[in-house]
Amino acid sequence: MVVQNGNAYAEGLSDAARDFIALRPGAPGAQEAVRSLLTLDGTRSQYETGVADPEALAPDGWTLDQHFLDLPGRREAQVALAFDYHSNVERYGRWQAWLRRCTPPTLIVWGAGDPFFTASGARAYLRDVPDAELHLLDTGHFALETHLREIAPLVAAFLDRLGA
Repeated sequence: MVVQNGNAYAEGLSDAARDFIALRPGAPGAQEAVRSLLTLDGTRSQYETGVADPEALAPDGWTLDQHFLDLPGRREAQVALAFDYHSNVERYGRWQAWLRRCTPPTLIVWGAGDPFFTASGARAYLRDVPDAELHLLDTGHFALETHLREIAPLVAAFLDRLGA
């Protein structure tokens, strides 16, 4: 199992993430808060926040994401997913139990500057998968955008060790 800023622990949620997850349809300002993340500025900020050198980021990632977000019906689907994110958090306990029971070989690469999923969430995996390999990187949520040259060999070596 390779995990890249895929949170599964309550302590890995930043205050901003907790506030976002608490949003519900019909609550004053909730739609606007979600939709603000689906604008070009919102999408770009998700790529840049937590990155040591945002100038090193190619704009292709957020530009392409925004292109697809702007297609008919896509924003509505993303808003619906955002309002349902609490259902992921409600399943964290089940995911953790599975990790403890199965202890899959695990590589964790994590952008420590992720504004939503903190490094505490990366470290929490080690409770349930103590032999996991953890790498905290000086970047944001989209760690591959800035640390591909570091992450790709980690993944290749991990898969080689598994014989995959």
